[in-house]
Amino acid sequence: MQEFVSSFAAGFAHPLHGADHLLAMMAVGVWGAMAGSRAIRVWPMAFVATMLAGFATAAAGFAVPLVEPAIWSSVVVLGLMVALAMKAPFGWGAAIIGLFAFFHGHAHGTEVASASLTGYASGLAVATGALHAAGIGLCRAAGGSGGAVALRAMGAVVALGGILAMVALT
Repeated sequence: MQEFVSSFAAGFAHPLHGADHLLAMMAVGVWGAMAGSRAIRVWPMAFVATMLAGFATAAAGFAVPLVEPAIWSSVVVLGLMVALAMKAPFGWGAAIIGLFAFFHGHAHGTEVASASLTGYASGLAVATGALHAAGIGLCRAAGGSGGAVALRAMGAVVALGGILAMVALT
């Protein structure tokens, strides 16, 4: 049990220390809240589920090319979705989010050094869900038209951060 608990804690802490994950997760929550309806629930759930599939793929030893560029591209694209207040059809939004989530999960799966993969993945999923919830809360707290401008500005900053990270990595 101790092994599971320590692995859960490591999995929970890991995404909280990476700017890429923090920015993308908050953007998923904000974009889902901006879209409203069932996107506010399903898009974050799609992210977590597909992230866990990517995690399992990496933990099983399957290599996937272009993981880091895909992760930073997710920060740029998701930031732009918020900045431009993009209205995406429900299925397309879930597909975009799921595609990016797979790469985030794969990166986390290759980085895991924990003895309990189940504990680590559980912590990762809970932390990711919490970051989505924080993005949803941020969107709801922003409220009115002034808040919408602030959210869109935040999306632009997220996208710019992703672009700067990609430039720095090349």
